[in-house]
Amino acid sequence: MANGPFNRHASGEQPPRSNEVPSGRGAEYTGRYVVLLDPGSQESGLNALRSAADIALVERVSGAGTTNIAELLENPDVSVYFEELGAAVVEVRADQRHALVTAAEADPSIIAAEPERVVYTSVITAPQQAPAEFFPAYRSDEETVERHTKAEMAVAQGPALDEQKWTWGLQATRASLTSLTGRGVKIAVLDTGVDTGHPDLVGRIEDTASFVPGETVEDGHGHGTHCIGTAAGPAGPRQGPRYGVATEAGILAGKVLSNAGSGADGQILAGMAWAVAHGARVISMSLGAPVRPGELFPQTYEQLALRTLQRGTLIVAAAGNESRRPQSVKPVGRPANCPSILAVASLDQSLTTSFFSCGAINGAGGEIDIAAPGRDVHSAAPGGGYQSMSGTSMATPHVAGVVALLAEANPKARAADLRTSLLSGAFPLTQPVEDVGSGLLQAP
Repeated sequence: MANGPFNRHASGEQPPRSNEVPSGRGAEYTGRYVVLLDPGSQESGLNALRSAADIALVERVSGAGTTNIAELLENPDVSVYFEELGAAVVEVRADQRHALVTAAEADPSIIAAEPERVVYTSVITAPQQAPAEFFPAYRSDEETVERHTKAEMAVAQGPALDEQKWTWGLQATRASLTSLTGRGVKIAVLDTGVDTGHPDLVGRIEDTASFVPGETVEDGHGHGTHCIGTAAGPAGPRQGPRYGVATEAGILAGKVLSNAGSGADGQILAGMAWAVAHGARVISMSLGAPVRPGELFPQTYEQLALRTLQRGTLIVAAAGNESRRPQSVKPVGRPANCPSILAVASLDQSLTTSFFSCGAINGAGGEIDIAAPGRDVHSAAPGGGYQSMSGTSMATPHVAGVVALLAEANPKARAADLRTSLLSGAFPLTQPVEDVGSGLLQAP
């Protein structure tokens, strides 16, 4: 049932908690396990883990309260159980990990147990900018970027769109034409936080929470503020074109990634529980980790996505930026590769698939569901300003914003119905479904 090695570190060594982006490639693990329990026999499952693997003391937390959750997740002597999700992040000694997996396979009250992964922001450095740093999960390759000259970019982008009033993303998705605003609908963005003092966002943020130890919700990275701006920026920004899709939606800003752009599954689970408890109709996650060709989707995230759907919340996630098209197409990363999470691909202004956008090469669970503008996207930046960024990260909040518009138009719709409406309303493209799914995102 495990999705990786029992011990990526030296035996008995407590794996470091990752607040900085490491330089290595490939899967990274924290040493903890994410365990999903049967809703009807959760205590039985926890008892089985205590008996078989001597897991650390279990602290129960509610998504409605955020006090000390970040610190609990950081404590090597504590396992954290999220009551809304029926899931736990379990601390277990290195010599007991095999016993934990064996118990999970044998006990029917334990649905899944998988090693906790490290995740990263899903952004790519724009080719015309000087690369400052690269993230090993969804990272740009510096030499490849340098080969994409300004002339090549101009050809790839196609005809220029007039962005005096609206960004090209709002025009391509027809969000600039709809009368819907997302009023009365909450969008949760789980990312690097938000600039709570940004003039365009003041008064729009309904709640915030940080699940990163030692860091407030303030965005020291820029990724989270940018994504929030795209999903729910105002109709009349202080400066420049309109860039937000759902201009009156309520914003829930959950910080699950550090100012360096990294986090772990446990922080994301905490953010998911918090978002569901606070009534989010859609959760936008521009983050993830890479997977190998042929690797199965994580059962924990899939089952949790199904549970959030049942509670009325749809999850959308970035497909990943590891491709180098046309030479190389990499598989959709996790957790976007889960069937019940919408995987979002990136498009250029010419409505062609962005060179970095991952594709559906892993079969069941690794599909692309829909495509949205992700290249050179203008949005909010910390400090009250603006910036352009590229990546499937930038495509994903466009989708979250449109889900909010659909929820406003159909307030009694189930989350599964919103998903169906979203996909059926996409504009078909000429690219293969493996690259763009149902097609170009369209606002209702």
